[in-house]
Amino acid sequence: MVKSEENRAMYEAFDETEEDFENTQENKFLTFRLGKEEYGIEIKDVTEIIGIQNITEVPDMPEYVKGVINLRGKVIPVMDVRMRFKMQPFEYNDRTCIIVIDVEKKPVGLIVDYVSEVVDIPSQNVEPPPQVSKNSNNIFLKGIGKVGDSIKILLETEKILYAEFLEKVKEEIKL
Repeated sequence: MVKSEENRAMYEAFDETEEDFENTQENKFLTFRLGKEEYGIEIKDVTEIIGIQNITEVPDMPEYVKGVINLRGKVIPVMDVRMRFKMQPFEYNDRTCIIVIDVEKKPVGLIVDYVSEVVDIPSQNVEPPPQVSKNSNNIFLKGIGKVGDSIKILLETEKILYAEFLEKVKEEIKL
């Protein structure tokens, strides 16, 4: 009987720890730079941050999909976020990073100029994306985060990738 009480206490502690962990990630964003602008994605979507790797090109992918990398035996598609946003290409350097995120339980790498920091942006400091025209839907934007005097453009990670891209990647590399 004592053992089952100990086990129950251990499981309850684990449940609280897991819940606490999720709560500590709430309102936290990993920020990174693309050109002069600072962007953020929810930290809960980030698996890891790695340096630029050797990228193997995969034919018949959208231009912004640079190819795939082998990360500890897993094949992971990588996309250049600059190209995704139709920005000027940038020559990769020693600060260029790949942010590995989880999209629909599949890892995807996002190539960014460099990672800045993890910031806490309470929901009251996040404004909806600006509506520039009637037809504009700002598909990638989660909102605009205010941190002190600066602004962070907050992105919806799953929307950075179109559904047809995910399907094509699944077919091409058998994820």
